Amino acid sequence: MHEMGLCDAIVEAAVRRAGGHRVTSMRVRVTGHPVDAGVIDQGLRLAAAGTVVEGANVEVVARPPSVRCRDCGARSDAADPRLLVACPRCGGVDVDATGAEEVVLEAIAFDTAREGSS
Repeated sequence: MHEMGLCDAIVEAAVRRAGGHRVTSMRVRVTGHPVDAGVIDQGLRLAAAGTVVEGANVEVVARPPSVRCRDCGARSDAADPRLLVACPRCGGVDVDATGAEEVVLEAIAFDTAREGSS
């Protein structure tokens, strides 16, 4: 499950950014790759166990990949992964996935008190 490695990296980035503060919420954007936001959310919760990110509210913003049809030139979002194999406009199967695949920890919020201090 490659999502778990992705989730581990997101939690590591949030821990670094938090600088010892308890993270209360974070927003993660996944672009260019079809993902199930629920799977990412669950993976983040597992990866965060025992860290300052544990228990944080997580917002996953999933942006679908885009496809370009070589037959008709149409460009469209592929919110449905099945559209990666056929053009939704002409039905042609000569399509390319376009755009960057990226995962961005867009924002975190944290308590001002450091973890472990009274």
